[in-house]
This record gives sequence, C-alpha cells and structure tokens, in this order.
Amino acid sequence: MAAELVGGAFLSSFLNVLFDRLSDPAIINMMKGKKVDQKLLQKLETILSVVEAVLNDAERKQISNPAVKRWLENLQDAVYDADDLLDEIATKAATRKDPPPGNFLSRLLNLQDREMVTRIEKIIARLQDIANHKDILGLEKAIKNNHMSGRIESTSLVQKSDVFVGRDQEREGMVKLLLDDSNDGELSVIPIWGMGGIGKTTLAQLVFNDERVQQRFNVKTWVCVGEEIDVLKVTKTVVEKATSRPCNLNDLDSVQLWLKNELAGNSFLVVLDDMWSNNYMAWKKLLTPFQCGTEAGKHGGKILVTTRYEKIANMVKSHDHQAHNLSVLNDEDCWSLLANLTLLSKDCLGFENVGREIVKKCKGLPLAVQTLGSLLSTKDDERDWNDILNNEIWDFSEEESEILPALRISYYHLPSYLKRCFVYCSLYPKDYVFDRDELMLLWMAEGLLQQPRSGSTLEEVGYQYFDDLASRSFFQPSNNAHVNSFVMHDLMHDLATFYGGKFYFRTFELKNVLRHDAKTRHLSYALCSNDSISKIVEVCDSLKHARTLLKINLGIYHGFSKGIIDPCHLLEELKCLRVLSFKSFSHEEDLLHDSIGELIHLRYLDLSYTSVVTLPDSLCDLYNLQTLKLSNCKKLKKLPSNMQNLVNLRHLDIKGTELEEMPKGMGKLKDLQILRYYIVGKHEENGVGELGELVNLGGSFRIEKLENVVNSREAWRARMVDKKYMSELCLEWSSGEDSEMVDSQIEKDILAKLEPHKGLKELRMKGYRGTMFPDWVGQSLYHNITELVLSGCENCWVLPSLGQLPSLEWLEISDFDKVKMIGGEFYKDDGTDHHCEIPFRSLKTLDISGMPCWEEWESFECDDDDAPFPQLEVLSIWDCPKLRGDFPTFLPSLKDLGIARCEQLGCYLPRAPIIRQLRIFDIQEARMRDVPLSTLESLSISGEQQVEYVFNAMTRTQPTSLTWLKISNCSSAISFPGDSLPPSLLSLYIIDCKNVEFPMQHQQHHSLQSLHIYNSCDSLTSFALPAFPNLKYMRVQRCENLTSLEVSQSRSLQDLSVSDCSKLENIRLPATLSQLRINKCPLLDERIQKKDPHIWPIISHISYISVNGKWIRNDSTS
Repeated sequence: MAAELVGGAFLSSFLNVLFDRLSDPAIINMMKGKKVDQKLLQKLETILSVVEAVLNDAERKQISNPAVKRWLENLQDAVYDADDLLDEIATKAATRKDPPPGNFLSRLLNLQDREMVTRIEKIIARLQDIANHKDILGLEKAIKNNHMSGRIESTSLVQKSDVFVGRDQEREGMVKLLLDDSNDGELSVIPIWGMGGIGKTTLAQLVFNDERVQQRFNVKTWVCVGEEIDVLKVTKTVVEKATSRPCNLNDLDSVQLWLKNELAGNSFLVVLDDMWSNNYMAWKKLLTPFQCGTEAGKHGGKILVTTRYEKIANMVKSHDHQAHNLSVLNDEDCWSLLANLTLLSKDCLGFENVGREIVKKCKGLPLAVQTLGSLLSTKDDERDWNDILNNEIWDFSEEESEILPALRISYYHLPSYLKRCFVYCSLYPKDYVFDRDELMLLWMAEGLLQQPRSGSTLEEVGYQYFDDLASRSFFQPSNNAHVNSFVMHDLMHDLATFYGGKFYFRTFELKNVLRHDAKTRHLSYALCSNDSISKIVEVCDSLKHARTLLKINLGIYHGFSKGIIDPCHLLEELKCLRVLSFKSFSHEEDLLHDSIGELIHLRYLDLSYTSVVTLPDSLCDLYNLQTLKLSNCKKLKKLPSNMQNLVNLRHLDIKGTELEEMPKGMGKLKDLQILRYYIVGKHEENGVGELGELVNLGGSFRIEKLENVVNSREAWRARMVDKKYMSELCLEWSSGEDSEMVDSQIEKDILAKLEPHKGLKELRMKGYRGTMFPDWVGQSLYHNITELVLSGCENCWVLPSLGQLPSLEWLEISDFDKVKMIGGEFYKDDGTDHHCEIPFRSLKTLDISGMPCWEEWESFECDDDDAPFPQLEVLSIWDCPKLRGDFPTFLPSLKDLGIARCEQLGCYLPRAPIIRQLRIFDIQEARMRDVPLSTLESLSISGEQQVEYVFNAMTRTQPTSLTWLKISNCSSAISFPGDSLPPSLLSLYIIDCKNVEFPMQHQQHHSLQSLHIYNSCDSLTSFALPAFPNLKYMRVQRCENLTSLEVSQSRSLQDLSVSDCSKLENIRLPATLSQLRINKCPLLDERIQKKDPHIWPIISHISYISVNGKWIRNDSTS
C-alpha cells in the first residue's frame, strides 16, 4: 500500500494556476467585452473544483490501479489544453487593440472570438467527461491523513553482519560524539540527514547498540517519530521505555513532569528516528523535559535524530554540533554488502563480475543494494543475475523492492508545487550537472513557481524551491568546482521519470521515435548525431502542443550539415512553446524567422553560442518573454529596435556579445533583473539615463562608453545608488584621442553621480578620465567590497583613499600614468567621520603595475602591531621604472612577493617572516635583508646583486623548504654554496649566467627532477648524471663548451632537449628516455638524421626523436 499523500497531489498546484487565471480581471473583462457567456468560465471552474477534490485519492491509487493512472493522464492532458487557451486569452487581453467595428480586421477578430468560445466549450465537455469517470473509478474526496500506510516503524534492533559495511568511520565518529562529556552537562542534539535509503536508521541502530554506548548511558530509548511531532505520544513512549511501565496519563504536563523526574541524575540517550516535521514550536515543547532533566542531573543527555531534511537537521542540532550529512557508499563497499547478502563465495568469478556491474546501478545507496541482494539471494543461475542487471530497479514490484516505497515517501511529502519542479528534471539525462540559476529560469518560464509574496521576486521563489529540494536530498552538491552546480542520484532521476510519465520525453535516449506519446508536452534533445536530429523533426511534427524544446549538452557533439533541420519548420509546428533552446544549435546566420513572433506563449529563448547576425523584429512581439539568452553570439551587433516592447523581460544575457549600441527605450523594461552590460549612447533615448528605471538589476553589471555621458545630471538619472541587488559593477570609459582634452571637474562630478549602493561586493573602473576620484570611492561605508580594480586612469595624479575599506581582499591598480607618489591619504582619509582602523586590514592581494611616473611609496608611520596590510599574502609590483621606495617595512602574512622592471628601486624589501615565494627581476639596486630562506619554497631572482646576495645568504642559512629555483642575468663568477644544491630542490633554472659554476661532482642531489640550463655555465664541458639519480626532465640550450653528455646510467630520465650546443658530439642516453629533441647541434644533427651506425644504436630505443623540429621515424619502436 502506498503512503498517504502528505504534500498534496501533483496536479493540485497546476489547477491552482487555472483558478488564478479564471479570476484574472483582465481575462474576465475581455470575455465580458466580447459578450461571451460568463457561465462558461464558471462551469469550467466548477468542473476543475470537482476533480481537484479527488486528486489526492487518485494519486495514491494510481500506483496499484492502471485505470486511475490513465484517468490522471487524461486529466493532466486536458488541463494543459485549458491552460494554453487561458494563457492565450490573457495574452490577447494584454496586447490586443480592437480596430473600429465593421472593417475586415474587426470581422476577422470576431471570427477568432467565436473560435475561442468553441475551444472553451470543447475543453469543458472533455473535462466534464473526465469528471464523470471519477465515480466509476471509486475516487473519493480524500481527507488528509498524515499516517504512512504500510510504513513499518523502525526499532533499535540491528543485524550487524548483514548491513554494517562501509560505515566504520561514521559509526566511530557518532560514538565519539555520544561519549564526549565536554558540553558541561548540557543536552546535546546530534542530527543525521540524507536521502531515503542512504542508511541513516541503520547507522543510528549500530551506534545505539554499540557496547561502549550501552555502558555509558543509564537510560536508552528509541522512538520512531513519523510525519508529525506528536509531543504527548513521543513523550509517553520515552517514559514507557525508560521505566518499562505503561503510561496511562494523557495530560502533557503530567507526562513531561514524570519524564523529567526519571531523567534527573541519569545519563540518557534518546534516538528520534525518521523525523519529518519542521514544526519548531512542537520541537521546543518536546525538548523541555530533556533539558530540565539534564539540568537537574550531573550527567549530560544526548538525543540522536535521523531525518531526510537538511532543514530539520539544522533546526534540531545543538549549537556546538554540525548536522551530519550521510554520503553514499563507494562501489567496493556496495559490492561487499551485496556479496554478504547473497552469501556469494569468492570463487564464483562469473557471479562476481555481474554483481559488480549490478551494484554500480545502485550508485552507492545501501537500501538499493539490499533490495537487489534480497532478489539475488534466491537466484543460483548466472542468467538470472544478468536479467536483474538488465532491468531497472523500477521494473520490480513493490513486494520485491524496499527502495521504491522508501523513495516514494520522500516524493509524497513534497508540496504539490515542488513535485512539478522535481518531475521537470526528468528532461535531463542521468548524471547531469544541474545549474541552480538555469533551472530556476526554466521553472519560471514553465509557470511552476507560485506568485511571490510582497517584497520577494519570482527568482527568489525559484531559489527557495531549489534549496528546499536540495535540503530534502533530491539534489546533492556536485564535485564540480562551480558553486551552484548539483547532481541528482540515479534513483531519484528514475523517480522523476516515473512520475513524469508520458508528458516528458528525452529524444536522445529512445531508439524508436514512435515510443513518444501524443500527450507529451516537454521535450529535450541533444545534437549527438544526424539520427537524433531527424528524431527531433519526427517528434515535433506529431506534437503540436509541446511546451518545451530544451537543448541538453551531453558533452559530445558530432556536428551536422546545414539543412538537416529547419528551425523555421519547428517554429511553425510548435505554437504552444514556452521554452525554446537553440543553444549551440547551428552556424547559420539567419537562425530565426519572423514566425518567432507567433509563439505568443514563449517565455524562455536561448540562442547562446550561435552565429546569429540579426534578430527578427517580430521577436519584440513576444509579450510573455521573460528570459532571452544571447551569450557568446559573437556575430550579433545589434538588438531589435523595439526591445522596449518586451515589458515582461527579466533576464537578458548578452555576455560575450560584441554589440555596438543599445536600442532605445530600454528603461521601459522595468522587470529586468539581469542585463550583463549597457552601452551608453549619444542620444537621450539610449543614454545612461535609461538605466534609472531598472532598479531591479542585479548580479554582475558593466557600463561601457561612459565618455558619452555629458554631465552629472544625466549620470544622476541612472540612479545607480538605488540598484541594491547589484553585486559587481564595472564602469568603463573608452580611450580616445580626446581623453586628455576633457574637463576634469565635469568628469569627477559625473563619477560622483554614478555612486553605487553600499552593499556592492566588487568594483572595477577602467579608463576614468578625471584627475581625482570623488569621495565615495574608498569610503568605509562600502563594508561589503572585497575586490577593487582601477586601471587605465591616465589623467589621475592621485590615488583614492582605499585603506579604510573593511572587507577589501583584492586590490589591483594599473596604468596610472601621472601618479608620482602614494602617500598617507592612500591609507587613512576616506572622507567620513568614522574612527580610522588599521589600513587595509583585510587585504590579501595587492597588484600595482604600469605606473611610469611613480617615484615614491610613502611609508606609514606606526608600530608593527598597527602596521597596514596585516593580512596581505601576495604583493606584486610590475613596470614601475621610476619607483625608488619605500615598501611597507613589515608584512607579517606575506607569502608571495613579485617585483619586475622597477629599475630604480633602491629600498629594502619588506620583512616577511613566512614568505613562501619570491620573484625579483630587472632591479638594479633593491636590497634584501633578513630573507627567511628556511620558509621559501619558490625563488626566482635576476641580476648580479640579487643572485650574489641570495648565494651568500645560503652559506649562512640552508633553504630547507626550497623546491623551485630560477637564477638569471648574472655575469659574476659564483658557485652554489658548498658546491651543492638545496636538499629539497625539485626544479632548477639557470638562465644567462655564463660564469656560474654548476654543482655536480661532490655529492648526490636526490630531490632534483627538472633541470633547465640556458646560455649559462660556460665552464661546463661534460655532463654526467650520477649526481642526479632522480632527474626526469632536462633542457640544455646554448652551452657553448659542452662536448659530452653522459647520462646512460640514469634510471629516471624521461625527456631530454638539447639545442644550440655547437661543440656537443658525444652523447650516451639511458633506456628510460622516451623523448629526445636535438636542435642546432651540428656535430649531432646530421648523424642522427642519417642514423649513423656509430650513434643510432645508442638512441634507437627512444620512441620519440626530433631533430631540428622534424620527427625521425624509429622503425624499431613503431
């Protein structure tokens, strides 16, 4: 028996959409205006109410009654038709302007009105027929019942030998938490959460029965909670188990008082298994006697909760504990569990091979393994095992499978609106990485999101839906680095596919296109092959009412020829589309036709990564369009001129496009949430003022061509300070010949009026043309800014004060041509009355480059404890040829220091006690002191003074952590300290150091794996590898005196490259070598090319040989 419905039937929220439409004043007024009998709409609403009443009963019975399932399918099909019609009426009510009576157009519209009435009557008749069949099927008005019929309550007993596989670490962790007494006697609540069948109850049973736990607690009880937190029932159960006596009291106060007294002075463990309710008040009431009992006693109490919902886990957990998310088992543990369940002996190799493939289907879900293990335990024939391998778990009956009821319970508990969102995911293949943002937009387009309450947006509703599904384990975070990417367990995907039924269709997975059903409304496709493309055409020809044509990226693309599929043909066939994706569809420049304007239901259009050059003007007739994706349409230069008509547009993704200008009147798109960038035009209708009404813009936004803003009044009209949803802002001025011929005060006033809201997180400015920045830049009131980039501000002669930005972590300053000094104002003066804190207290990365006139960095006078940049980890100074000093004297957190092309730098480098990487190039006089060689891991230095200093320092302090060393541009005759390399060195580069003595004679260097010598070490005439037993990669170039390369004894060298060594004539190579490159070595080149018998046998074993860029075919290895 399937569980009773808890969250509402799948179709309930769909019917609510129709009820909302039927009460829409726009539809009602239009119908009245056309003199349509109002009783028609009333009758439709009545019939829908009749079927709504029996939906819960029907959804529960469909599992075991095919006739009821067909009835639900017919009802859903009719509801789709009704919704399409009402959406059409609503769209016409919002857009149609009636012509004068009597003309041709008026008569045509009257004809369309009569057709509309006929369609309504047909839908009513069809729904009436469906409603009449409810009595024949015995469908009744279901009273909500929160009891899980057929659900067997869990107990504390467990058979360890059967199920305890792969949970050793989790069990030990839980036992440790239960035995921990560090909470000073306070009550601890420890939740375990995860998807159905993951093993939460089993883990709790194992922990509960652990001998150490049994001995530790005086009172131990196990309660299976279920759907609702029945405080009285649960409390009585605990009392009865704690006292081994019946509790006949029905007064909560008396029962809780009894429990409190029983627990006083005792250590107790209570397991609350399978908790479904997030009723916070009931939970707090339930906890009261446990908390009082703990306070009265000397020992701490523990409560272990298992649940499928992350929200519940976070609600119940103690402040000092985390909610423990139970992960899936690996394949090896699943196989051990299956072998244990089937009593499979180790010598049954054939069974094992099939069994290992079977457990892969379970994707780490223990209950799924148990289900299949139970079936296999009675199968002694390998063919039977193969049959189970080739069947889906969903093909088994509920009597044969525990996993089906377990996962269905999770589905039944979903609210109706979440069920539709979950089932929608069946359009995607298994193992697909879902993007939270993308899925939200699709749900919105399909009408799956309820209208938001005041103060929130549809997008926020969609994100809440997704988070709710994720908290119930319908989604799980993927291993993908993208923060908003998730995956769905295969069995959850099967569940979505099961409930999607005939209405959802993945064209790329069916071999026979005829398997699709006429009821199908949602299609997904992939451009895998010409076969799959022709399948799309066949399907679309027979599915006139499809709502979705969604392109799925499977990661494989075989390409197709132009003309195999005609987008215009698809658009003519599919007039009911709400979602249309042509992403990466073709290289045709005229992808869309004017017929796109006839898709009046369309809400989502994706043309990303196509070669479309222009968009048809009819696109602007799509009144309902919410999302238009044009990212990386490189050939698209203009948007249609009437974009202002798309008044419902919320997301316009033009990232990666190269538009030349914006259309006029963009300010009318007041619902716009995402725009990516805006190009300021020279006219008022496409100027910066058009941004003023777009107060809902959010995410990342860039404004280009700000040089077209003529005065501060125009800039103020953009109302940037009101755009509170924007997290990243980039302001760009185009460079031009007149950039120096501007009024600096006007430029400053314009930027002052472009002040963003105080919640901004990232700010970039490029090409600002003023000489000074307005006060808002750098104010401490911008408490959320973590990243700031200022570049190409060629007229500026002073940097803004940035030191008081409290959260700034990344600061990049480049191409300020006129700045000569960075002084005290850079640290402190932010133009506010706020108390000044330590400057740059959160900064982790500082990058300054391209400052041709910068001469002085004024030090900040203070004690070390108050020094600026206390958190700075990376400091890079590049291309500042006039900079003399000073650097900050003390950087306690610095790990990476890079300085290049600062020829006049003559100051001391900062003290950095934990530095890990140091890079210094093209500096004449910079002085280093107290370089902590013991902490350095990577060192790159250039110039005689620096190289000499480092080598001298190495004689005093051995660099025990150094793994990467590069020295260059040193003509001094110097040697490595002690004629040896640092003991930890893995890679060594010597470049343009002709007089450096190469160390190789006295001792072995076991760590070195990579060696590069370029135009260096003139004293090196021969090279042998015994000193470098683990060297794998070697590059030798322009070693003019090198005559012999003897490396045949090496057991590790794999890759050798030698070039421009004019005297090299003897070479002996090891058997381990797999790649050899010889370039411009005249004594070797020709001999190798001709396979000279004196040299070829020495190198013929090498699989890849290249001489002067040409591969030498090696017949002996081919």
